Amino acid sequence: MQKDLDLQEQSANPRADFSTNEGEPPAFLAKAPTAASNPFVFAAPHSGRHYPGRFHQLSKLGAHQLRLSEDAFVDDLYDGVTAAGATQLVATHARSFLDLNRAANELEPAMFSGVCGNFDADLNNRVKAGLGVVPRIIGEGMPIYGGPIPIREAFKRLEEIYTPYHDKLKSLLMARHKQFGSAVLIDCHSMPSGPELGRRMQAQPDIVLGDCWGTSCSREVTGMTERLFLEAGFKVRRNVPYAGGYATRHYGAPARDCHALQIEINRSLYMNEKTVEKLASFNDVRLRILDVCRFMIQSYNSLHGAPLKKAAE
Repeated sequence: MQKDLDLQEQSANPRADFSTNEGEPPAFLAKAPTAASNPFVFAAPHSGRHYPGRFHQLSKLGAHQLRLSEDAFVDDLYDGVTAAGATQLVATHARSFLDLNRAANELEPAMFSGVCGNFDADLNNRVKAGLGVVPRIIGEGMPIYGGPIPIREAFKRLEEIYTPYHDKLKSLLMARHKQFGSAVLIDCHSMPSGPELGRRMQAQPDIVLGDCWGTSCSREVTGMTERLFLEAGFKVRRNVPYAGGYATRHYGAPARDCHALQIEINRSLYMNEKTVEKLASFNDVRLRILDVCRFMIQSYNSLHGAPLKKAAE
């Protein structure tokens, strides 16, 4: 099983094996707090930029086309939360290669060759549309593969990438809950702009907060986060059109003081969606988001002062 690496250990050659095909990076990068720690874990499951050579051989799409489903640069937008005492967990492999925000059994048997054995696939609507844990399409009807791929390839990706990532995320949240009496997962994503987003609401939002309609995160935490984004000048909506994915549903349990909140950022704010490049506005957006995160952590710590004091004794 691959080991996690601290982002600080990468500083001599930043992102060297994160963004190229030279060697295989670990399943994730983990960055520890550089200030007094707190219950927050910021995870970026879709910003991975590593495309294995074997993936390019199997795919009929070009390198740029494969990148169109990335939550590109989201990990960079949140780079700095560790200075506020949070932990950051970043996926390394591309979303089109393996979608970490799906359940492990969200597989579409028809896209694979070989024997699946007793694997109990969850054929929900997302999977049938080609958006399972091993995606069949990029989006907009763009098939990734020219035909079936070996089922062993799917199991290999689950074993080497999916399981280590979720084992690490689970252990981080359990450790925070044990130390502080609560844990908060902020699942960091980006959303495409354009007609589809506009059709679902009167104006395109800058931020969509997903708490699975109040089931994955307390109203206080969601409301506090919404207020802070609004005060920072962002247009915010809740749950429409993104209510939260697998991570928020799986890890969020407000009754046990385990909160999971998905944050979607409109890509047009900080990147060119066609060329997948940062805009000149990127750093300004990043600083505004980091300000929101710092105030979010401070506000949460104030609300949960008793558990924090108890944990520190």
